Amino acid sequence: MTRGFARGRRLRSTPALRRLTAQTRLAPADLVLPVFVKEGIDEPVPIGSMPGVVQHTTDSLRKAAHEAAEAGVGGLILFGIPGEGKKDASGSQADAADGVVNVALQQLSADLDDELVLVADLCLCEYTDHGHCGLVTPARGGVRGQGGELVVDNDPTLDRYASVAVAQAQAGAHVIAPSGMMDGQVAAIRAGLDGAGYTETPVLAYAAKYASGFYGPFREAAEGAPRFGDRSTYQMDPPNADEALREVAQDLAEGADAVMVKPALPYLDVVARVADAVHVPVAAYQVSGEYAMVEAAAARGWVDRRRAVLETLTAIRRAGAGTVLTYWAVEAARWLR
Repeated sequence: MTRGFARGRRLRSTPALRRLTAQTRLAPADLVLPVFVKEGIDEPVPIGSMPGVVQHTTDSLRKAAHEAAEAGVGGLILFGIPGEGKKDASGSQADAADGVVNVALQQLSADLDDELVLVADLCLCEYTDHGHCGLVTPARGGVRGQGGELVVDNDPTLDRYASVAVAQAQAGAHVIAPSGMMDGQVAAIRAGLDGAGYTETPVLAYAAKYASGFYGPFREAAEGAPRFGDRSTYQMDPPNADEALREVAQDLAEGADAVMVKPALPYLDVVARVADAVHVPVAAYQVSGEYAMVEAAAARGWVDRRRAVLETLTAIRRAGAGTVLTYWAVEAARWLR
């Protein structure tokens, strides 16, 4: 015979009590929707490994952005795919005035004003013909290449990043989010923005971005898989957590206004440690592989889709991320309203 409910159980006895006593809140404004826009297509192209996600035309992107704003989503983060034959060794379309993301930013900025935060992902992998996040050069001094004898050349890449950041700010980006994981990238971007008069444009650094096996569907979506080798030399090694704190500290010292952990669910411990260590906003990116796993399981009836989606998002917030980048942003926002 029991002597009565424990205190916690009493507070779980009705849905209203559970809502009232919840320690973690998830709101539409906490969510950022990643979107892909591709040059030279006439209609949205579905991404096979990410059901419900598409490569947008600029027109369909504008419609999707309005839907996100109406749902109360906090922002969009843009990834671009150049038209046929426009990728090159330097990723020149990334900072071209008529580059696909910069055109999209101009349109969205005019359409939405400040209804949504427009975040521009800054990397070169979608724009280079070799698929790496920076400029490549022959290896020197016994340095092992990512493939053959080629390596990513860090410092010349920083000059490209600074140029891309200025172009994105000019096009209307509210926030610049460098994801290339080059050493010194935040300092170079901050200097470039300040020098061009964009002193008020914040930098959200992908400070702890791991060389993860969960990026496969994204590489289909963004058409940015490396043509040789991999990105393990410049992205973080999955076993390392202390290193994440060093990377975060370095980016903050260089002028980052907010930091990100990527992926999210396999690195909730890292999200929590970063959130405890810093006094700036912390974001986490629920990446394509995380999305694809839940969608695949739900399609087979193995999990309750809505429940699983909201549980994963709540877990990321509970770990300490104030902002969650997720492909479910609009759908989840509607559920939460």
